[in-house]
Amino acid sequence: MNDRPGCLSGLLKLFLVDAIFDFFQEKFGFGRGGCCGCGCGVIMLILSTAITCSILFGTDWFNFGF
Repeated sequence: MNDRPGCLSGLLKLFLVDAIFDFFQEKFGFGRGGCCGCGCGVIMLILSTAITCSILFGTDWFNFGF
């Protein structure tokens, strides 16, 4: 049986990722400016992209079975 989440839960997860990403970008990332903000911004962008792809495509990053 396919245990995929519904559309509403996926949209809620995407909204939460967006809200958390915006908050951290203003506090630590590109919104702060400077060299440290640029480095942290890139790291947060990569993490946010990975989480968003995980939500959209249903990828389980911790299932290493063959």
